[in-house]
Amino acid sequence: MNRRGDAFREWLEERLPVGQFLEDQLLKYYAPKNFNFLYFFGSLALLVLVNQIATGIILAMHYKPDAKQAFDSVEYIMRDVDWGWLIRYLHSTGASLFFVVIYMHMFRGLFYGSFKKPRELLWLFGMVIFVLLMGEAFMGYLLPWGQMSYWGAQVIISLFGAIPVVGEDLATWIRGDYVIADATLNRFFSLHVIAIPLAILGLVVLHLAALRTVGSNNPDGIEIKKNRDLVGIPKDGIPFHPYYTVKDLYVAGLFMTIFAWIVFYSPEMGGLFLEHPNFDPADPMKTPEHIQPVWYFTPFYSILRAIPSKLGGVVAMGASIVVLFLLPWLDRCPVKSIRYRSPLFKIALTAFVISFLGLGVLGTKPVTELYTMMARGFSVIYFAFFLLMPIFSSVEITQPVPTRVTESVIPLSQRKGFQWRLIEEGIRALQHAPLRYQLNNLLARLRGKN
Repeated sequence: MNRRGDAFREWLEERLPVGQFLEDQLLKYYAPKNFNFLYFFGSLALLVLVNQIATGIILAMHYKPDAKQAFDSVEYIMRDVDWGWLIRYLHSTGASLFFVVIYMHMFRGLFYGSFKKPRELLWLFGMVIFVLLMGEAFMGYLLPWGQMSYWGAQVIISLFGAIPVVGEDLATWIRGDYVIADATLNRFFSLHVIAIPLAILGLVVLHLAALRTVGSNNPDGIEIKKNRDLVGIPKDGIPFHPYYTVKDLYVAGLFMTIFAWIVFYSPEMGGLFLEHPNFDPADPMKTPEHIQPVWYFTPFYSILRAIPSKLGGVVAMGASIVVLFLLPWLDRCPVKSIRYRSPLFKIALTAFVISFLGLGVLGTKPVTELYTMMARGFSVIYFAFFLLMPIFSSVEITQPVPTRVTESVIPLSQRKGFQWRLIEEGIRALQHAPLRYQLNNLLARLRGKN
């Protein structure tokens, strides 16, 4: 039997070299040896993508894309299909966690300059995937045919009507009718289940191919392919398997634990993942008190609402996404990693992250004068980060970049800046403080809370 098995494997390998392909992609692919936890979000994105496809296929078997039956079919899945409630929550929770992972993956790219030469095409493929994911999520959002799904789609699609000349015709073409109706549901279902997933899978393959071609970036921003040994192996690289596959499996286990906790104990996440009005069937005659998209759209929705003009809001919202595509050409600094960039860039990136989070929070709030002014301020900071980048990045005074990679996480003692010295002193004080003093402090705090 062993001889027959070996002979079959040899026969198969000659015609379909799967083993050689896996060896080239895992054993012979050398990744930088100083990856840190921020580099795990790419593999987690693949994990969630598999979850979304698998659960989506099962849900599509029972869902009815009909305006009169869509909401009831979701209720049927939740109540009558064996484990249907679990499949539905895995899919809905997976959608939100997908964007958590993607946003962290994009932030890591900003943090360590993974969009810079020679990875411009890698970044562009990733941005197209991001836009397609937004379209996929938006179309899937309509399918439950609940109150928030219906009215959220009504608001977003009506924005296309602001485009001069062709706007109204475009909005009607997208809906397939003059209002959100059965035709809209059918075409959104087709795009959500077939067209966009196929495009995403194709782009993921291109994204990975581009990654394998130029190699992975690292926290130091050093190209490890430029420093090879006599055999041609990067001196600062290690085989992806088993060193990083083992770590990816460990992080995947932690991620799935958090995923499971949300699914079993808080699938609605207080209305962030599944809004409460969406548990009511769509009613074209009854508008919800506060219409808002799902949380992962709220930063861009907040920019839209911050502009008084409808057309201006649509342009600003579109520009907030388009400007991300231009990032490789806006950043003129020759240094990639934030480790060796100037304090000016670190302050600018911090302000950008705060503005993005602030816009996300404001997008979930009702429209008030105060919230609108805050959204405008955050929108200015958001766009200023990109528009001023060619100026401040070209005059940065950077630190020397090492020729070889360093630690995945720089030790506290080697970090420069007064804030790190304060943290170091605080840790040292805690370590040398008498145990009795620490216990007394802890007891005092507990009494204060009670």
